[in-house]
Formats: sequence, structure tokens, C-alpha cells
Amino acid sequence: MTRTWFALLLLVSVSAASAEKPGIDVQEFVLPNGMKWLLYENHASPTIAAGFVAHVGSANERPGITGLSHLFEHMMFKGTHVIGTKNFALDSQNIEAQEKLQDQMRAEISLMRERLRRGEIDDLTSRESFSKRYVELEASFDALVKKQRDNIVKEDLEKIYTRNGGERMNAFTTQDFTVYFVQVPANRLELYCWLESDRLMNRVFREFYSERDVVYEERRRSVEATPLGKYDEAFQSLFWEAHPYHWPVIGWPSDVAAITKAQADEYYAVHYAPNNLTGVLSGDFRAEEVRPLLGRYFGRIPRGKTAPPEVVTLEPPQLAQKRFVAYAETSPTLRILWHAVPFVHKDKAALSLVSSLLSGRTGRLYKSLVLSSKLANEVRASLSADKYAGSFEIEAVLKEGREPAAAEAAILDELKRLGEAPPGDAELQKVKNESKANSFRRLQSPFSIAIQLLIYDGSGDWTYLNHSSEETDAVSGEDVVRVTSRYLKPDARTVGVFLRKETPGVPKEILALGEPASSRLSQDLGPIRSETDPAKLRSRIKSMELASVPPEMKPAFEILLKAARERLAALESQGK
Repeated sequence: MTRTWFALLLLVSVSAASAEKPGIDVQEFVLPNGMKWLLYENHASPTIAAGFVAHVGSANERPGITGLSHLFEHMMFKGTHVIGTKNFALDSQNIEAQEKLQDQMRAEISLMRERLRRGEIDDLTSRESFSKRYVELEASFDALVKKQRDNIVKEDLEKIYTRNGGERMNAFTTQDFTVYFVQVPANRLELYCWLESDRLMNRVFREFYSERDVVYEERRRSVEATPLGKYDEAFQSLFWEAHPYHWPVIGWPSDVAAITKAQADEYYAVHYAPNNLTGVLSGDFRAEEVRPLLGRYFGRIPRGKTAPPEVVTLEPPQLAQKRFVAYAETSPTLRILWHAVPFVHKDKAALSLVSSLLSGRTGRLYKSLVLSSKLANEVRASLSADKYAGSFEIEAVLKEGREPAAAEAAILDELKRLGEAPPGDAELQKVKNESKANSFRRLQSPFSIAIQLLIYDGSGDWTYLNHSSEETDAVSGEDVVRVTSRYLKPDARTVGVFLRKETPGVPKEILALGEPASSRLSQDLGPIRSETDPAKLRSRIKSMELASVPPEMKPAFEILLKAARERLAALESQGK
């Protein structure tokens, strides 16, 4: 279900508007139980984009339960007392039996952790390390899960929405919030209210432990099995020393594997209470008509008994440079991070324009590192202004054979220039216009507006939707100089150098192509080198010789053709 919120904003963008200042009329009100609602009427299409944001993300976790917020994103689609089950009473009995077995399994895991500390086993996740008792308990637990699945109606919530014309149902988790959304026909709004209030009030965490294992596997695929995933994670944890942004949204693997349902229930009661939620409706409805409807359904959810604790840990000032060097299956890449500002900070707009001045094919970094010095193939700058803190990143994908130190020096030179002299009026106005055009684009679709309201409210201020353009206009050239010199200091940077790990058997000319071309080409070479039928190779070579190849693909194509010819020659030589 997960998507990054930035990717969603890109997906929902459409053509730009022509007005000077973007802005929409959003009505805000709060139910007696504390649940806030944001309503935007738009009657262009008989649909409503609807969703809610839970003001909880990985920053609200603690060591031992990291990844729990993301796990909830999965669990919230498992159903309620009446959705997702054939027999709720049987469900309840099964869940209770699972918990009793899990208590015994946790006791065995504690003993296995002690053995790990003593050096008697090397890997807590390896089946060879499991005790005999744990294996027996696991088999009994698996039998319960099978019974539970026989009683489950899979994807029941999504099926109900689909049968009633709903679409785009999804969710995503960030460091600061978790968002759930769907688009429904306007005449199905009451159905939405019943379904969503029911899953908030009567949620059932079916398949909790098996879904926890699904998240663990998702982590393996998205982080540990990717070329840079585990290195990116380690780099981020080096950058953030004290702040809870230190751990990944998906959680540390040992925590994900150990989260209990009791911990989940407690966490849910605090962070998914209505006083910690904001609902959004955007589309074809009348606000005066839907307010009583929202009160009738969502107002019945009891207010939380315990207020969500505030995130109080602040990141200390970075006192010196930090450096991280990794060898991975990737093109040589340089990343530099600086600590920046939160979403609501007064310097956010200026830093955002700094990233725009540096990025893009007309940006300063592209002109310097790609066009002039030819140090890099790609370069970009970006600001991540999150709810509690922010970061500014510059990334350069280096040309083969170019040194990261040279690219780093070139980047620092550009920052020095930007921190000493303001950009020209035309250069600054250009990036301002681009920023405002993007704001206009995202106001053309009720669905886009709903996503933005959810994200911005989760980040700390939904009204940013209406005043971002004014903040951008107010930035002066002197502001650009001030924030560049204040936040992007050379002695407060964290530098990551990702160098290519040598891959046995892969020719240098393939590695020189960079990612992702080199990885794909390495995969294509395998079948050619293992082919044992000369006739098949001759046929393939003939087809390749007659093929029309785009210029950008010709180097890779020539490598494949050469390999096929060499393999054919080897087979023919053996035949003699």
C-alpha cells in the first residue's frame, strides 16, 4: 500500500492554471470527540476524494517498536467485527489462542537471545538456531493461522469499495504521519463514512503476526536486497544522531520481528483516537449537508483516554563533518546532507528556492558538474522539510573514472558563490515562477487537493496549500544568501561516498555504462554465455545484426553482440 507522499503529489499534478495566486476555500471544523475535518467543495465531477491522516509516524515510536506505525498501515486493511470475516466469534477465539501461543514463543525467543549474547548461536533468525520447543510452538501457531485464514474474507474492504464505484484506495506512512484515502462516487459518501468510522472504532488485527512477517519480508526486499537500500539506511542513521528520524520508517529488523499485539493495541488506542486524526473531503458535496453525516458516524468514536505524547528529542548541532564510504553495486555516487528546517519554519521557502536554483538542467550544479567540468552524469538538490526537523541533500552520480572529491569540491564552490552573492533577478524569478506553477497544477484536481490537505495537515499546517505562493514570492536574493550561508556550512556536512563494488566476471566496459544499464546488461549476458546450441546463437546474432538500435542503446547492444559472437566461436571450436 505504501507510496511516498512526494511521489503522490507528482502523480496528481495536471495542467497549470493562469491565476496569479493559487488558493481554495477550505472549511475546517472539529467534532466534539476532537476529530478535525477539512472540507473542500468542487462540483466539477460527481466524485469525492476522501481520507484521513493519523498524526503518527515512525518519529512517535521508540527503540523496540520501530516500524509499528508502518505495520498499522497494513493492519488497517484487515477488517472489523463485520468486515473481513465469515464468523467474528470464531475470529476472536482464534486470536486469543494465537496470543497464548505467542506468549510461549516469546519466552523461547528470550532464551535464544541469551544464547546469542553468549555466542552459542550466530543468527537469531536462522532456523538452525531455533530451539526444539520453539519449532513445536511455531507449528501449532501456523495451524491456527491456517484456520483463521479459512474464516477470513480477503480484501473485503477494497471489494466493497470497488463494487460501489470506489477507486484509488491506498495508504502510506512517513516519519510523521500515516494517510489513508479513497475516491468514491458522490452518492456513496455515507457508505464511506460508515466503512471508515467502523474500521477506526471496531478494527480487528487479523493475521497480526503473519502480517508482521510480511512487513519483515517487505523490508528485506525494499532495503536489504536492493543495491543501496541498506547503505542508505546506515547513512541516514549516521546523519541523525539523537532525533527519532534516526531509525527507518519500516523499522529495524529485530524490532519488526518482535512487535507484539499488546504493544500494537496500546499504541493504537493513543495514536488512532479521533483527537489525533484529521479527515478530509474534497469534491461534489454540500458542506452543510455532510457535517451532520460526519458527526453521526465519526462522532460516535470515543475520544482517546491518553493524549499522544509530544516528540521532544531535538537533534543537537552537528559539530564536525561526518563521512560514510560504502562499496555497492551502483554507479559511483556522492551525497551530501545538511540539517535544515521543519515544514512550518520561516526559512523553508528560501531553502526550497535554493534547491531549485541548484537543480534542473538550467540549475547551477548541472551547468558546473555536468556541462562544464563533466564530473557527473546527473546532479540534484532537494529540501526535505518534515514536521519536526529537515534535511538538505545534494546528490551527484559521477562519470566513470571521476573522483568524488573533485565533485565535492565543485559543489562546495557553488554553495560558496550562492552564500556570498545573491542570484540575479531573472534567475530568482525563474525558479519562483516554476514553484508557483507547480502549486497551481496541484490545485486543479479534487483528488490532488485531498492528498495535499492530508499531507500538509500531517506536516503541521494544511493552510500551506493557500499561502505557499506568497511565501515563495516574499523570498529575496538576500534571503537566499542568508539561508545558504547559515544552513549549508562546509563544516556541518555529512558526506556519503558510494563506490562501485567490483563484480567478478563483469567487463569494465559494462560497468562504465552505469546503473541501471550495467545491471540489466549483466543479466542479459548470462543466457548468452550459458547457451550450448550454436544454431540458437546464430539465429540470435543474425537478428541482432539486422536490428535498428537507438543511439543511446548502441554501446550496450554492441557488448551483447560481441559476447554472442565470442560464445558461438567457442562452441564451434569445441565442435571441431
